[in-house]
Amino acid sequence: MHLFLGLDGGQSSTTAMIGDSSGRVLGIGRGGPCNHVSGAEARARFTTVIATCVAKAQAALPESNPAFHAACFGFSGGPADKQTIIREMFEIEHLTVTHDALIALSGATSGRPGIITIAGTGSIAFGRNASGTTARAGGWGYIFGDEGGGFDLTRQALRAALRMEEGWGPPTALRESLLAATGASDANDLLHRFYTQEFPRPAIAGFSRRVDEAAIEGDQAAHDILSGAARQLAILAGAVRQQLFRENESVYVAYTGGAFQSDLLRERFRMLIELTAGNHCGPPEMGPAAGALLEAYRLAHLSVSLSNVPEVEK
Repeated sequence: MHLFLGLDGGQSSTTAMIGDSSGRVLGIGRGGPCNHVSGAEARARFTTVIATCVAKAQAALPESNPAFHAACFGFSGGPADKQTIIREMFEIEHLTVTHDALIALSGATSGRPGIITIAGTGSIAFGRNASGTTARAGGWGYIFGDEGGGFDLTRQALRAALRMEEGWGPPTALRESLLAATGASDANDLLHRFYTQEFPRPAIAGFSRRVDEAAIEGDQAAHDILSGAARQLAILAGAVRQQLFRENESVYVAYTGGAFQSDLLRERFRMLIELTAGNHCGPPEMGPAAGALLEAYRLAHLSVSLSNVPEVEK
């Protein structure tokens, strides 16, 4: 029996999934983050987390250390420095190590052509067409890009609070909301706190939910921030579509990430996406670990439909 392995290694968690030749999922294992290997400590954490997750996924198998016919590992930190390490850890006939956007897309569309727009701490749109050609837009980091992601939403909220405090912007509930959430004395104090190690980027991005709360309460500045973010994310997806698909061609555009938990942002994004003829917009069909497993089958030139997929990956 040939075995296939897919692994999603991210900044917050790692998930490994093993399947057989028919596409039936046999086991799944989860653990902590594993996306960095720079330095001895990071490399040790990387290998420990991956080995533990794969071992958990193997628990239901008759062999404790089976060889894999094909495997796909996707990482949020990029693949360049990880393939050699993985080769040393496992016996794998066919291996691909790639980025997280590809496995997220594959899971979102069940391996079919399409586009995924990811808006977590940062943002990116990524797509693949029927010929296998891929394209991206965005994902340039918090200084030069990441429009519509959680960090950008918080940044826009703080800018609105600063403008209000200095008298050159309209009143907004965002100021008091951010001060209450952080304990800062004023917007300027908060600005300086956000520049310290006390507030890493993911923590700053977490305050973006305050924007959604203010918008629900009728705050115009918050509403404008979310509407603008939806527009920017739709532009990213549109840029990918233009590179990969014909005019009026049917394309599924999936969305994922914490920013899309905002009903206002999500529905505005959906409306903008579906203004383009042929576009259909919705949530992912499956998660990125399932996508990585599908990419393992693709690497072996097998076309399968996954079955027995855990609910968390659907």
